[in-house]
Amino acid sequence: MRLLVLGGTEFVGRAFVDEALALGGDVTVFNRGTHEPPPGVTALRGDRSAPGGLAAIERGEWDVVVDTWSWAPSAVRDSARLLAGRAGHYVYVSSRSVHGYPAPAGADESAPVVAASPDDEDAADYSRAKTGGELAAVAAFGDRALLARAGLILGPYENIGRLPWWLTRVARGGPVLAPGPDDLGLQLIDVRDLASWCLSAAGRGLGGAYNVVSPPGFTTTRELLESCVRVTGSDAELRWLDAETILAAGVRPWSDLPVWIVGEGHDTMHRGDVSKAVAAGLRCRPIEETVADTWAWLRSIGGHAPMRGDRPAVGLDPEAEAKLLGG
Repeated sequence: MRLLVLGGTEFVGRAFVDEALALGGDVTVFNRGTHEPPPGVTALRGDRSAPGGLAAIERGEWDVVVDTWSWAPSAVRDSARLLAGRAGHYVYVSSRSVHGYPAPAGADESAPVVAASPDDEDAADYSRAKTGGELAAVAAFGDRALLARAGLILGPYENIGRLPWWLTRVARGGPVLAPGPDDLGLQLIDVRDLASWCLSAAGRGLGGAYNVVSPPGFTTTRELLESCVRVTGSDAELRWLDAETILAAGVRPWSDLPVWIVGEGHDTMHRGDVSKAVAAGLRCRPIEETVADTWAWLRSIGGHAPMRGDRPAVGLDPEAEAKLLGG
């Protein structure tokens, strides 16, 4: 497979590169060069948001293009148009956020999406940006566009900070605020499983929208946090508090306590219908493997995960945690 990854040096894009190289693919990455490219790839430079920034990919042919862009849809439009006659398939890593908030429990790919345009130059609204990106990919590639609507993505190289925060907090040990209910079902995808399925699906000629995330209830908050305790080997003691107590203290789900979300937010994030992708071969590795491999990666880089500059910091303030645990 000749693969072009628009990006390819961080988290999701990096997983696609690693997967393709492991399969013996010929991989090209195109980006601004702010991060070192993985070994074994052809590196092209350019800023797709700048005039003339796509010059480096005006020539060349690829079997599959992978695009993880999350900002102004016009950048997806321009890239897809340029590559439509020289690439077989266009994988756009989208999001279940295209359905807007809140999305009902059980929503599948046919649920309504937010109004958006592929020509939009505004990246302020994530839902509109991803929907516009989908429209741009389809406009250029038609049924050769695979729209991978991911949900919560975890795994090595994560630059959002969710699982790295939990691992770092648990590794410090001592009493750890664990948000209840402990059996709250989680729906997520290991970034490597996302990449593996997308490349396989593109190779098989699949197109259209797919919710690419684990089935609902694939794991639970307890399983996730207990995995963090086991893999770090810390003396952390999980102290479970009910959601009402945590919320009453002003703690923000998802941002202060990453991954954890309740109410309609839980329906939106953790209860989507993924039967279409599962029928098309999606398989998800056990949560402990994701946790263990992310911890191994964190340790290999000194324990401090890189963070995307366009995303807010996550994690609960230690004083707020201590106050809650103190009753």
